Amino acid sequence: MRDPRITASNGEVAHSSLKGEVEAERYTDGRWMMVQQPIVNVSQEPRGPRVSQLLFGERFLVLETRDGFSFGQAERDGQVGWVLSGALTGPEEATHWVVAPATHLYPKPDLKAPPDVALFFGSMVRVTGERPEYLRIHTGHFIPRQHLMPIKARFADPVGVADLFLGTPYLWGGSSRWGLDCSGLVQTALVACGVDCPRDSDQQEALGDEIAPDEAFQRGDLVFWGGHVGFMAGPDMLLHANAHHMAVAYEPLKEAADRIEANGGGPITARKHITLG
Repeated sequence: MRDPRITASNGEVAHSSLKGEVEAERYTDGRWMMVQQPIVNVSQEPRGPRVSQLLFGERFLVLETRDGFSFGQAERDGQVGWVLSGALTGPEEATHWVVAPATHLYPKPDLKAPPDVALFFGSMVRVTGERPEYLRIHTGHFIPRQHLMPIKARFADPVGVADLFLGTPYLWGGSSRWGLDCSGLVQTALVACGVDCPRDSDQQEALGDEIAPDEAFQRGDLVFWGGHVGFMAGPDMLLHANAHHMAVAYEPLKEAADRIEANGGGPITARKHITLG
């Protein structure tokens, strides 16, 4: 049975590749669009609950537009849902991505120039020009050079990436410095290290190799509960976005596990080692 979270169909419209596999009134190849605002919610239905978020420069395959919302599928992880149509524009070929937790878009290459808006870690841009300390992007704005890396560059330590978000407020479905949930933090860190990673924790539990119960954790290993996931920063220390702290926080694994089980979240369900590409 197909996972509806990553199946490009809503019963009325479906992607052409699914013809004969899922029922729909019509099928389409869709049209690739790009997010043109700092962040946009992906929801289960127009004005419905948030299931994820997309960042500036990310691509979204639009299959249907209705009442100001577009239904489609995110390129990053195959997540299906609805986004505000006004948040989308024609795609640009990205050359760089934002590697700071957040960065400002300056109207000119001057740190005293009032910035127009901020972009978040993982946002993608096309660089069109250079200054000594800034790069000019396709919107005409300038970003500090040290906040961007070439589009194919990757980090080598997912815990180090996750640590950039320490103190970020907890937000269900969140995917940025503005707010993160547990699986959003894991996805952001792993994707930054070149690992294809799905959106939700139950999907992420299929990643990597199982760690034996008597085997010591390594930095970067994942620990799962029913509906929750976090990184091991060391043999005994967990780094996770969680509703107890309402933030991304470090916490001794035993304390977190005891609390989660006492609150009805059950015991640890999986321990996984992730091999970076």
